[in-house]
Amino acid sequence: MQDFYLYRQAWRFDGAPHEEQKLQKKEWKALLKQSGLMVRNTYDFDCQETCFWNLIKDHFGGLEELSGNTRKKVRRSLEHLEFRRIDNEPILKLGYPILRATFDDYAVTDRLTNRQTFEAYMKWCEMKHYDYWGVYDRVEDTFIGFCANRVWADACEYGVVGIKPEYKRKSTAYPYYGLFYSMNKYYLQEKGFRYVTDGSRSITEHSHIQDFLIDKFHFRKSYCKLAVHYRWWLKIMVNLLYPFRKIITLPRIRAILNMEAMQRGEK
Repeated sequence: MQDFYLYRQAWRFDGAPHEEQKLQKKEWKALLKQSGLMVRNTYDFDCQETCFWNLIKDHFGGLEELSGNTRKKVRRSLEHLEFRRIDNEPILKLGYPILRATFDDYAVTDRLTNRQTFEAYMKWCEMKHYDYWGVYDRVEDTFIGFCANRVWADACEYGVVGIKPEYKRKSTAYPYYGLFYSMNKYYLQEKGFRYVTDGSRSITEHSHIQDFLIDKFHFRKSYCKLAVHYRWWLKIMVNLLYPFRKIITLPRIRAILNMEAMQRGEK
């Protein structure tokens, strides 16, 4: 079971989404015997519609596939900002305050909110195969953002993105437009990858980035099946609290109940 890793007390698959298979009972039990509170298992990649999905883009049509308004913003972004692959040194040196400001701007309170967690995340990236992208102001020649992406043989998952919030509000910058366009072009056209993904359906519902990618860059939902396996006592708690899931406000508990609803096909 070396293909799984523990994240926030939940075991998750460490490979590309299309490679994950349905776990047998003895397999997920072996994971829980080691540690953790639950196992999240997704399988049957790109199947018929379910309540769970990976958001993917599996073709690149250049500027021509985009709407007129999106093309305009991408061009402005590429004119005023530079997007290029880098090593992790600028991110280690300058990335944390940018990421913290990004999360504060989006009112995200549960991710990489201190330097120690950020440094641990960067060490994790060093142990895996990650690409790093830097965002630079062409006029001032300053580092204003970054993205860290997990790369497999023929697929890529877009990871943490940090952009100085003031650039998000500049009418000439549009950093997210230029960044995603540049990365889509590199991985899908130049590298010929099978797909890029922004990850699976959010269970915390704190971000609108997937709606942005669907609307602006024609990402799509690649449906899959979801199975969640709990420790016995946590399973009891989930079943007891599940009828009250819509009124529970504690973020961690609500996230678990959201995932349970997706597993049951009720969300």
